[in-house]
Amino acid sequence: MAKCLVSNQIRKLRFNHSEMTQQQLADQVGVTRQTIVAIENEKYSPTLELAFRIALVFGLPLEEVFSFDINKLNQ
Repeated sequence: MAKCLVSNQIRKLRFNHSEMTQQQLADQVGVTRQTIVAIENEKYSPTLELAFRIALVFGLPLEEVFSFDINKLNQ
């Protein structure tokens, strides 16, 4: 199985954002809690649209929520 190349700061941001639950974030961006769990645990890379929606919830630019690890490409 290929490693997820997209990492994120969602868990930390949720905690710093009034300890938002995964369900609350999921409701705000229109996905299931399981999708948020998979993204947080780097088991799933979100679509570009979903990544932007998540960043908007936190009022941050996309690159402050998500990052792409080019070094994982060759692993």
